[in-house]
Amino acid sequence: MSDLPVVEGARRWVRALPPLWVDGALAVLVLVAQMWPFLSQEDDQGLPWSRLGYVVVVVASVPVAWRRRAPIIAMLVSLTAISFYDVTGPVPSQPVWYSSLIGLYTVAVYSRRWLGLVVVVVAIGGMLLLVGSSATAIRGLLGAVAAYAIGRAAATSRAYAATLAERADHLDLARRLEAERADHLDRARRLEAERAERLEREREVEAERAAERERARIARDMHDILAHAVSLMVVQAEAGPVVVRSDPDRAEAAFDAIAAAGRDAMEQLRRMLGVLKEKGEQPRAPQPTIDDLPALIAGTGLEVDYAVSGTPGTLPPDTAVAAYRVTQEALTNIVKHSGADRAEIALTWEDDTLMIDITDEGQGTGRALPSGGNGLIGIRERAAACGGTATAGPRADGRGFQVTVRLPLARP
Repeated sequence: MSDLPVVEGARRWVRALPPLWVDGALAVLVLVAQMWPFLSQEDDQGLPWSRLGYVVVVVASVPVAWRRRAPIIAMLVSLTAISFYDVTGPVPSQPVWYSSLIGLYTVAVYSRRWLGLVVVVVAIGGMLLLVGSSATAIRGLLGAVAAYAIGRAAATSRAYAATLAERADHLDLARRLEAERADHLDRARRLEAERAERLEREREVEAERAAERERARIARDMHDILAHAVSLMVVQAEAGPVVVRSDPDRAEAAFDAIAAAGRDAMEQLRRMLGVLKEKGEQPRAPQPTIDDLPALIAGTGLEVDYAVSGTPGTLPPDTAVAAYRVTQEALTNIVKHSGADRAEIALTWEDDTLMIDITDEGQGTGRALPSGGNGLIGIRERAAACGGTATAGPRADGRGFQVTVRLPLARP
């Protein structure tokens, strides 16, 4: 068992050498073996050996050097030279088949099976015709068959080893491809995880922005509600003591208006707080829309001429709320700043827009958009958020103030 590593190492060393060097060394070895009888033996009659015998041995041995490049030609040259060995004159009695056996082995290894078999049969037939005895013929036949069989076994072994090597290469290639596929999948999973994380961050940012927008909207709504309610309550409270003795019925109506305004403000604030407490859920009551304008007008304490012209269309939900809020803000401004007792509200339905005109005949501040107060700015922002426009300023005839809002209708 200890010699196996040495043998395997020597075999690997020989395989690492160039094939021409190995075959050249083998040709020299065969030549030395065939020349040895010429140098170590003498003729029985004391005559020198035939010089042609030397030539035959050299010609038969040299083709071994190119046996892998032209196996059939090398073998035929060796056999042809060997066939002249016994007729060249006095030569040592020796087997001169070493090069031919090596040639048969090489043909069996490197040639196609059927071609090698044909060559071997022809070579064996020629060898049998040239031998001088049956014993020599049997030895030659056994040697040729053995050389061919060993060659075929070596060819089969090499083919099997090549198949195993090819299979190993395929397995290695498959492993590399599988590793690359696993890397691609892992990279794809990482990219997908990064994408999901980025989308999650974007959703969080968008949710925060939506929350900010919602908080801003709620703040505007609360401002509108409180400003409207408090303004009405202050106006009615100031008028109450004046008429409490002279006109008790009017004083009672003023106190009723104060209570109604407070209850309405509390109800709307309760709705908004409900929205804030129940995040993600629908509010417990709908936001007021343009359909609630008559109730809004009735609670102002003003004498309001309310007129609607044109064919009513469909407003988007946010636009319907905006229509209510801008009207509410305009009425609040009239109560707080104009000192007027009456106002006019005109709704004009056109093909693709709704026009809202709120006018009074009071003595307001006379300031126009955009330099007005927070109420007028809120009207402009609400209209712009819905894709509409808003203008506000003194009337052309100088008799009060006018707010005009244009809101787009919902597309069919």
